[in-house]
Amino acid sequence: MASTPADMEQLTSGASNRIIFILRTLRKCLVFVLSLVLSLLLILRLRPRRRVSPLSSPEEEAFPAPSRRWRRKMAWKLEEEDTARRRSLAEGVEMAGDGEISCSLFYGRRGNALFSRSWLPISGELRGILIIIHGLNEHSGRYSQFAKQLNSSNLGVYAMDWIGHGGSDGLHGYVPSLDYVVSDTEAFLEKIRSENPGVPCFLFGHSTGGAVVLKAASSPSIEDMLAGIVLTSPALRVKPAHPIVGAIAPIFSLVAPRFQFKGANKRGIPVSRDPEALLAKYSDPLVYTGPIRVRTGHEILRITAYLTRNFKYVTVPFFVLHGTEDKVTDPLASQDLYNQAPSVFKDIKLYDGFLHDLLFEPEREEVGRDIIDWMMKRLDDVNGSAAGIW
Repeated sequence: MASTPADMEQLTSGASNRIIFILRTLRKCLVFVLSLVLSLLLILRLRPRRRVSPLSSPEEEAFPAPSRRWRRKMAWKLEEEDTARRRSLAEGVEMAGDGEISCSLFYGRRGNALFSRSWLPISGELRGILIIIHGLNEHSGRYSQFAKQLNSSNLGVYAMDWIGHGGSDGLHGYVPSLDYVVSDTEAFLEKIRSENPGVPCFLFGHSTGGAVVLKAASSPSIEDMLAGIVLTSPALRVKPAHPIVGAIAPIFSLVAPRFQFKGANKRGIPVSRDPEALLAKYSDPLVYTGPIRVRTGHEILRITAYLTRNFKYVTVPFFVLHGTEDKVTDPLASQDLYNQAPSVFKDIKLYDGFLHDLLFEPEREEVGRDIIDWMMKRLDDVNGSAAGIW
């Protein structure tokens, strides 16, 4: 019996599907093999080479090679010197404002010293507090103008530098775990609440700081301490530049966590349409402009993947803001967060044509006002609910 054109079409389509499946499988196998080979090459490259000689020369005996312990001690010394230099610079950052402004050290969950700032209005009742968690590679001192705007509405502001950022302990630009930043954020929130009993608190996070804030607020105990969270350009659903990078990142982050991956340097991507804001950012000695370190990059991929899988469990009140032309983080991921999260009190605003650093765009005053208006609306809702109980 002769095959009809329809039969032949089905046969061709089925064969094509099988071939596509085989090709996809082969591609996955190839990626795995390449990842394994690259990892082995890296391990061999980093493995210390030993010289085998029957006798040591008098010069070698007089000047022995530095031990691993000595090299580790020197690395710690250099890191401490760099931290002291950055802390001195952080203390010297000009903090705009008409209220009570101060800097201090706060000790995180693991006893590491973290640099913190506060801006408090000098008159009027404190309506609420916004705690700022900055983005990757920057520091809290950059948010001075935003804090001044918040103070004008009787909102207090506190901010903390991450580990390895600003005036805080750690190697500049290196984050061994973003879960450390999450736990430090939780401890900072607890400290501020204890110092300001009865005052509603909000968490604010920009970019990767937004991912940190969202994960912190996912804990029921932390959510109960918050009136809400504000996220600007949050790092959600971040993808590596190439699938191979994503495949080998977990291995590289264990073998060479501090290695700087030049291919992932984002400095060339515009983050603001204001040339003066860009110049100020990249000429700031407290802003890390070097290539991203392997462990830091892996941590970003890890936390954003976790958050993306769990949008449907987000119940904290939130306001997410994103520029439609952001090339660093994905505005569509912010839209998905808004669509999927079951939070009862939630809002989103997408700014047409805006880039990544919303609070450093030419329209920064407008963005700040939108945040303040949302906080006031949320505070009215909180106060109304409390009045209804009594």
